[in-house]
Amino acid sequence: MNPLAVQLNQSIQTSNEHVYDMLSQLGKEIYFPKEGILSQSAEAGKLAKKYNATIGIATEAGGPMHLNVIHEKLSAFNPKDLYPYAPPAGKPELRTAWREKMLKENPSLHNKSFGNPIVTNALTHGLSVVADLFADEGDAVIYPDKNWENYELTFGIRRHARLVNFPLFTEQMTFNSQGLRDALLAQKDAGKAIVILNFPNNPTGYTPGAREGEEIVAAVREAAEAGINVVAVTDDAYFGLFFEESLQESLFGKLASIHPRVLAVKVDGATKEEYVWGFRVGFITYASDSSEVLSALEQKTLGIIRATISSGPHPSQTFVLEALKSPEFEQQKAEKFAVMKGRANTVKRLLDSGKYDDAWDYYPFNSGYFMCLKLKTVQAEALRTHLLQQYGVGTIALGEQDLRVAFSCIEEASLEDLYNLIYQGVQDLLEA
Repeated sequence: MNPLAVQLNQSIQTSNEHVYDMLSQLGKEIYFPKEGILSQSAEAGKLAKKYNATIGIATEAGGPMHLNVIHEKLSAFNPKDLYPYAPPAGKPELRTAWREKMLKENPSLHNKSFGNPIVTNALTHGLSVVADLFADEGDAVIYPDKNWENYELTFGIRRHARLVNFPLFTEQMTFNSQGLRDALLAQKDAGKAIVILNFPNNPTGYTPGAREGEEIVAAVREAAEAGINVVAVTDDAYFGLFFEESLQESLFGKLASIHPRVLAVKVDGATKEEYVWGFRVGFITYASDSSEVLSALEQKTLGIIRATISSGPHPSQTFVLEALKSPEFEQQKAEKFAVMKGRANTVKRLLDSGKYDDAWDYYPFNSGYFMCLKLKTVQAEALRTHLLQQYGVGTIALGEQDLRVAFSCIEEASLEDLYNLIYQGVQDLLEA
């Protein structure tokens, strides 16, 4: 094993042996090179005042070389903030700004010890980093039965982890904290579990209430007290889109430092929070009482980034940073939030009107981009196909009964027509 990896492992093991035990074999072996091209280039950047012949970009007239056909569309930005490579950890100013944003929006993080967010190529890349660092073949990855299907690819296919699902809802249609607790405690012999908490939930658009949030934290703490090392991952892709009484912040803050056997990891990003899906700017953040653990995990994360994408795109990081710094940012974001909340409220009003009750129930939703219908009389895939072919309406079939509808991409004035067409599709299938 490389001496740098050994050094990082020793640092983690000395500070918290449980976090060391959470690492996958790859997680133990990975490191960020301190010597070589990157380190020599960094040294030259500070000291090579006459000629710096280390960097792997082309320069011209004291700045990065670029084509005018590209820059004329981006002329509001300095070429140095667009064209050179971004650091593997991301633009330092962006990392600082995102950390400040996290503290502002998550009061439970105050007085907690957590690292500086590391820039990822959006949420999927952040989850992939988690999988690489912590998931070995056969390790349990726990998440609800209503979930984003990419978890299976990221943890199951890529890392051969063992996927453990539990029902998202109880019969009373509240979050199934007992199901989470049981799934966690079932890993006592293995001694390790990775749990993914995705709120607002994709596909249902559900965020637990404050009491349910406390139950979730209690379940994770109980597992830790039973001797299980828990990597508690909050997938906060749709963070901030809370439309009703529910948790208004990430569980990351509540999970941080609750037990030495719990490592809280936050994966989030500008992707959906700031409506910049194609920019691919995400973040991964670790919580630990040990600065040595935080530093070592950052180095290992940079090793994964260096070995896969090298670094994230620079222009989109600059765009997001400039938005966060803008005095108009909060107002414009509030305006978009109001649009999204209006659509969610309209959907709920339509569904509660009673006109569709013979065709479906719906799962609780109070946040995010989506909601899910629970069909009573027809199969979800048959309805999805019929709607697409007969009415030009696209929906997502999940299992036999569930149909996901994204109200995020439908104008509020068109929502009633959308649900009327879905209802008509059900009637068509029953009459066929």
